[in-house]
Amino acid sequence: MASLSSSDKKMNTVVTLLLLLLCFSALVDLVRGYLTVTIEPLPPVVMGDTVTLKCNFRTDGNLREIVWFRVTEGGSSKQKIFTYDAMYNTNFSHMEDFRRREDLVYQSTVRLPEVQMEDNGPYECHVGIYDRASRDKVVLASGSITLAVMSPPKSISVIAADQPSRFNRYEAQNFTLVCIVTGGKPAPVVYFKRDGELIEVVPSAKSSNAAESRGLFSVKDSRPLISRDLDDTKLQKSLSLLEPDVVPVRLDRVRPHQSYTPGALGQESPRPTTEIIPETVVSREFPRWVLSSSPLYYFNHTQTEFSDGTMEVQAMLTWHLNPQLDNDALFSCEVKHPALSMPMQAEVTLSAPKGPKLSMTPSRAKVGDTVRIAVEGFQVGTKGNEVFPEPLFTWTRVGGLLLDGSSEREGKVLILERVPAELNGSMYRCTVENPLGSTNTHTRLIVFENPRIKKETLQFNVADSGGEGFGPTLMMLLLSVTLEFT
Repeated sequence: MASLSSSDKKMNTVVTLLLLLLCFSALVDLVRGYLTVTIEPLPPVVMGDTVTLKCNFRTDGNLREIVWFRVTEGGSSKQKIFTYDAMYNTNFSHMEDFRRREDLVYQSTVRLPEVQMEDNGPYECHVGIYDRASRDKVVLASGSITLAVMSPPKSISVIAADQPSRFNRYEAQNFTLVCIVTGGKPAPVVYFKRDGELIEVVPSAKSSNAAESRGLFSVKDSRPLISRDLDDTKLQKSLSLLEPDVVPVRLDRVRPHQSYTPGALGQESPRPTTEIIPETVVSREFPRWVLSSSPLYYFNHTQTEFSDGTMEVQAMLTWHLNPQLDNDALFSCEVKHPALSMPMQAEVTLSAPKGPKLSMTPSRAKVGDTVRIAVEGFQVGTKGNEVFPEPLFTWTRVGGLLLDGSSEREGKVLILERVPAELNGSMYRCTVENPLGSTNTHTRLIVFENPRIKKETLQFNVADSGGEGFGPTLMMLLLSVTLEFT
């Protein structure tokens, strides 16, 4: 019983201490006053908008001051952007009885006009009230908010990777479009369309087995060419080998289901030379391509963050290029971003070069002149004369080497310095090509005599001939004089 009595005494002592602490806390609260501070949340804002930060605080004491800070350098530094001192403001009365408890609600607002990316970050609202026990002491409380500033993309462009490159008429090529979007925060959503329809893509991390399952043949598995030159007769013959219900392959249409098993054509197995394969002929310059009824597009993208927090996104679309289906196809890159009211886009039309137009300066070249042959443009088509991707220009001289001794030279302009008379009548070929096709054109160089060079040469010859005849004449004169004296 004595032990129980001792335990009860200890319990009573603990309870008494807790009650004293609660009473003391209540007295302290009564003396210090009541103060809570909250800042109204804000959704992400767009760069250039005007933003109002609102700090609400509730207190039963007398307001002393309000200070707004912008937190910088990761929280290690604070920049004061607004200060309110109640001692110097007549809107608040400080003569009332500070012992009278009255719960008041206040609101302090800070207006940030045309916010920029540097305004992004945390903000703090600090509020101070007078201590109820002594007006020399101030009770402080604070609230914080993080302002998220969004930046819409500034630019968008579409380029072709690894260009310019040559046209390969022997095997299919991988082709990549790169969409570059800069200046967005957060990172925008980028997607591709073909002829106005959204392209279904496969992440490039997936294996090539997915490509084979959808009928996309790799370069190493593509069939060899049967013939390089295909005339209209061969074209009709190749099409006649297909079954009657076979329709031309189009990317936006589904090919009817066909069976290419040996039994589908008769009792005997077909010979290898007459094996039926889906094929098409682009033109006389193109090979026979093994087409896929459902082209597979691979998608990949990278993000780079700049010092101001904005992003640069590079989205890449890769597929097996087919000149027949992809020539004149319209590809667009579109961007969705919360700071944009409508999608941002850039468009390119894949186009093979056609009919390059050459110009030569000077138009009447003379011996010793510097001749400049340049590609000025291309044949105007239904969609203009722009060629995409950028073509490769190669210059050659028909039947000989160029003036500098090289067999060919790349570039949009061919410069021949100090052309000699021997180049008169020489023919120059300009080959223009990109992955969609190749074409070439010729121009003939006519070199005229240069009167200035001819006159200088004539004077030089006359001077040489005069010097050569002067010696014998002088000797004959001296000989005749000598004979007269003797």
